[in-house]
Amino acid sequence: MNPTINELQNNERFELIAQLDHQEIKEFVIRQLTANGKMVRIFMVYQVFMVLLGIFFLTRSIVPAFNGNIQPLFYTGAALIFSFSILVVIHESLHGMALKLTGAKKIAFGGYLRKFIFYAEADRHVLNRRQFALVALTPLIVVKAATLAGVILFVHQPVFYFFILIMSAHSLFCAGDIGLLSLFYQFKGTDVYTFDVKEEKRSYYYKRT
Repeated sequence: MNPTINELQNNERFELIAQLDHQEIKEFVIRQLTANGKMVRIFMVYQVFMVLLGIFFLTRSIVPAFNGNIQPLFYTGAALIFSFSILVVIHESLHGMALKLTGAKKIAFGGYLRKFIFYAEADRHVLNRRQFALVALTPLIVVKAATLAGVILFVHQPVFYFFILIMSAHSLFCAGDIGLLSLFYQFKGTDVYTFDVKEEKRSYYYKRT
């Protein structure tokens, strides 16, 4: 059983290691991603590969258009529009579903459109490392599996470009999730917990001393 918020805040067995203002998520994540950790290194290799793959197929979809075949380019454009609209909703909804699985009763969604930052939160719901990993990784795994299935099923058809570009773009969306998750693995050998306070628009991270 996870400790309560009162125990985390008022018990000498727990130490506050970070607090995150939701308006500063981007800066916080960048600091985490530039930290030297195995998880971050693996994800950055994966992300570079996916971005290069996306650029390759984006370029490849343009070439046939000069010969009158605009279908690959059409699906590429559709994928980019989908990725920066509907996919955002899907991504955050998957976070919300995962939070429900951890026992959260109320899920709220927020974001800062100017920074293109969005999040799902469960007010004052304590998560441990395993639970946070479930919440953080669910969109990555589900969208990856769905787009990979589309790539395999439609590999010889123009709609292939739709799925491969979504797969590529979505890797960028997951950087924040990996950055936040990596904090839990910077303190090996001890338990780390987090919770959000909705009215403060802030997240707190504690470790067991």
